[in-house]
Amino acid sequence: MIEIELQRDRRSASTLVDQLVQGYASAIEAQSLRAGALLPSVRQLAQRHALSTFTVTEAYNRLVSMGLVVARRGSGYRVATRPQAGRQRATDWQPPSLTATWLLSDVFADHSVPIKAGGGWLPNEWVNESGLQHALRAMSRVPAARLGDYGHPYGFAPLRERVAEQLDRRGLPVELPNVLLTQGATHALDLIVRTLLRAGDTVLVEDPGYCNLLQILKLAGLVVHGVPRTPDGIDTDVLESLVAAHKPKAIFVNTTLQNPTGATYSMAAAFRVLQVAERERMWVIEDDVSRELAPGGAPLFAAMEGLQRVLYVSGFSKTVTPGLRCGYVVAEREVLRELARTKMAVGLTSSEAIERIVDKVLLEGRYARHVEMVSDRLKAAHALVESRLDTLGLPLFHRPRGGLFLWAQLPVEPARAADVATAALSHGIWLAPGSYFRPDDAPSAWFRFNAPYSTDDALWRFIERVGKT
Repeated sequence: MIEIELQRDRRSASTLVDQLVQGYASAIEAQSLRAGALLPSVRQLAQRHALSTFTVTEAYNRLVSMGLVVARRGSGYRVATRPQAGRQRATDWQPPSLTATWLLSDVFADHSVPIKAGGGWLPNEWVNESGLQHALRAMSRVPAARLGDYGHPYGFAPLRERVAEQLDRRGLPVELPNVLLTQGATHALDLIVRTLLRAGDTVLVEDPGYCNLLQILKLAGLVVHGVPRTPDGIDTDVLESLVAAHKPKAIFVNTTLQNPTGATYSMAAAFRVLQVAERERMWVIEDDVSRELAPGGAPLFAAMEGLQRVLYVSGFSKTVTPGLRCGYVVAEREVLRELARTKMAVGLTSSEAIERIVDKVLLEGRYARHVEMVSDRLKAAHALVESRLDTLGLPLFHRPRGGLFLWAQLPVEPARAADVATAALSHGIWLAPGSYFRPDDAPSAWFRFNAPYSTDDALWRFIERVGKT
């Protein structure tokens, strides 16, 4: 059996999945592993290298999508038969179409694109597996009768207490009636839009900003204006002019390690935004889902203002796992009561089973140590991706050295950025051009890079060719 050499440094920017894929791909191409050869089972390979089964499964899925391996129920994973010259194999991979439907829904289930440089989540093998396994074992001992009803409209009380304790340590003292659990941070944003705003209302967003929020606002029939984002926050001079011209009802801000730029607000910019919001009686919706991955010292709008006009949104997708849809919104009690009513009207309660699992991970899953490990690995990934961008002479918006994202400008005309993204898919690379993140879908030569998914040499060979065309 061919042995694959793996780096065991957890801080390495090259993920274990990448190493497995590259190792097996090289062995198959060199015909050290011949057609029909049986690969170790997922469990065998995981045990042999002390890996997570998630890591091995992801690596095997990538090899299947590359056409190098076939999976058959009952017979495991085998090296694929090479097609004869001039004959196309039935399993040859075809890139998905770069459409809004694929980006908003299918992309999350599509495992066929090997290099997900445009994605918005951590690699599967970075999941806190030991904490999750412990939580799942504990969950299996919960009497079924406790999970037989819908649960509390506000969510599982012990997890809400955990959220309140965490926020208190960050300077925002809140109590249980201020915390509402949701099915992820995006669900929390949707509930806020449904509750506080009506079709035709004007709102302000960051430009560029969170792409799913833009879709929520569009579906709600709101009038959306973008405020240019800078490395220190939004451009407050433009904010003043937009407020004077349009009298918006709300502004949405992404405080730390912003999606897509990776930038974090300065204290001065946050204070200026709150001054304008207080004067104009605007709601401020603070999306802060990446704070735990950020260095200390970043401003917290909700703590600075005291929840009079600020609603605070966060979740656990960036630190526990995106698969457990669990987030929360923190607000003044009367506002939160209205949000809970909306939550019940459109989807009933959130899942108490999932909330119990997340609570166990936070309480007993060595959570702080896991977040520290992820943060270290992200720093290493950022350093590697920044060096590749610098080598190619490509401008960077900001150097966050934390969180998931880097925002870089490619050497293409803005109108051609979508063509570049489409061409990348044909090479098994998913890129995220700037138009996805703009309120008016305006073309942009800037692209979002997910640092841990952007370490593959094939990605940078493609980017280098883009600069030469």
